[in-house]
Amino acid sequence: MNYKEAIEGELFDYLAKLVREKNLETYVIGGFVRDFILKRRKETKDIDIVTVGSGIDLALQLSKELPGTPKVQVFKTYGTAMLQYKNTEIEFVGARKESYVEESRNPIVEKGSLEDDQCRRDFTINALAISLNPDNYGALIDPFNGMEDLKNKIIRTPLDPAITYADDPLRMLRAIRFSTQLNFTIEKSSLEAISQQASRIDIISKERIVTELHKILGAEKPSIGFKLLADTGLLERILPELIALKGVEEEQGQRHKDNFYHTLQVVDNIAEKTDNIWLRWTALLHDIGKARTKRFDPKIGWTFHNHEFVGSKMVYKIFKRLKMPLNDKMKYVQKLVLLSSRPVVLSEDVTDSAVRRLIFDAGDDIEDLMTHCEADITTRNKKKLKKYLENFKLVREKIADVEARDHVRNFQPPISGELIMQTFDLKPGREIGKIKEVIKEAILEGEIQNDFDQAYALMVKTGEELGLTLSATSK
Repeated sequence: MNYKEAIEGELFDYLAKLVREKNLETYVIGGFVRDFILKRRKETKDIDIVTVGSGIDLALQLSKELPGTPKVQVFKTYGTAMLQYKNTEIEFVGARKESYVEESRNPIVEKGSLEDDQCRRDFTINALAISLNPDNYGALIDPFNGMEDLKNKIIRTPLDPAITYADDPLRMLRAIRFSTQLNFTIEKSSLEAISQQASRIDIISKERIVTELHKILGAEKPSIGFKLLADTGLLERILPELIALKGVEEEQGQRHKDNFYHTLQVVDNIAEKTDNIWLRWTALLHDIGKARTKRFDPKIGWTFHNHEFVGSKMVYKIFKRLKMPLNDKMKYVQKLVLLSSRPVVLSEDVTDSAVRRLIFDAGDDIEDLMTHCEADITTRNKKKLKKYLENFKLVREKIADVEARDHVRNFQPPISGELIMQTFDLKPGREIGKIKEVIKEAILEGEIQNDFDQAYALMVKTGEELGLTLSATSK
């Protein structure tokens, strides 16, 4: 088969000219080839080039030929180089063969042939190569029947899967990630090898693990990947808090739902609504506090009191353990997990004061919170589903109405601490915080409007009740 159409365009014209003039045996390999055949070109933002020789030298030579002489990043340790041309990253590597020691995923590298390089690839569908050489330009080199696996939607390793995964355990996550993204099936012996090698994931850096988790979460249907992670034993080693949600207990004839599979349904639901990866993380973690708070009360059945509060605290520990950013992204997930049940409770009694407090607490994330809550409805009962969605519609309408009137989103007190000190001739102290809290509560309860004059009058009244005296300039 010839795939000249895959390597059309300015970049490949320059590369083919260089290969011809320098007599360099060179191929495009991996994801670019796979996605071209699957008609997923839009998904591919990088190109892998393998040459029999020095990939670094080829990158440096190509840079000199390309308009603008793009800068080359060289990674001598790995014998690779990368340059960016327009919107595409091109990575160059010399063909090589690899061997591993048990306690590390860093290979011992030797120079090799194209066949050696294809043998070291993770999956048959990623070992496909297209020739850039003048004698067979555009020819597909497929020694492991990767085309057949693409046709049959199979994830399979080129060599013995036990060796492939033991050599580089990250490939286990990549197998599950590709299965999720492409909706392919992992071949049976390969899936068994992942289960057998699951403990090897412990030698992989947390950063690399999170990169794969992000890609699984970012897929069209993330539950595919998380079910595979659970079934193979990988999830137990990466996110045991999710595994703790599995199972259903029964007491006195009363059962609770399986919160693990409920969570995966919520993640799939949210994936239909948004690409916001942190909102997807919220969906994944929103119920993690339930395993620790689960109790059975003979009078009311199964309870999970304060699971949102417990879960929000667990978010920090999970992010820290996985070496994820402990910044505004983490705080965003924490906040939405903490608030995740508030709109549900609110939908049963939509009062102005409760809505004000929700807007105050959620701030600019109120829309994301409502999107999450709607995704959290997993009932298969159509009548219940319709009722819940109608209730949330009422909450949304009430939020819009209250926000338009009271402006409590990103609430800023009408009265500053400085004004309180001037009014009562005070130095910094507890009284200032007490007065500000009274004003805030009065606004949220609807006792006064979010208005300077009304807040000022309440400040004076509260100060007098606390035994404070107006300053001479305030009388």
